[in-house]
Amino acid sequence: MKFQVLALPEVRGHFTELIQILYDEGYFSFEANAIEYVTDLFADIEQNLPTKSRKPAPAYFERYGKNLYYACFRKSRHTQWYVFFTIHTDALSDTQTFLIKYVSNNHMTSQHLL
Repeated sequence: MKFQVLALPEVRGHFTELIQILYDEGYFSFEANAIEYVTDLFADIEQNLPTKSRKPAPAYFERYGKNLYYACFRKSRHTQWYVFFTIHTDALSDTQTFLIKYVSNNHMTSQHLL
């Protein structure tokens, strides 16, 4: 089976905004470091989402879609990213598509995952 990872336009927009937020809020001293962090995070998600352990998303996240799953990506001791997605299977092309619908981190989301 082949795998494909796609993100909704608003999710891609969030990653673009995240660069500026990380720089403006002082998480990174240089904008280039914020760009590298976000680029690496997205590449990690794109490459590893199909093989990551996943769980059904709690009902709270149904605002982003039905039948959602989530997977965790740890980027530091303090920050873990949660990726919420659906899985679509095309039997004809033998492809599973992972459609990312929402991304957040433990500072914003973890209380809803208990």
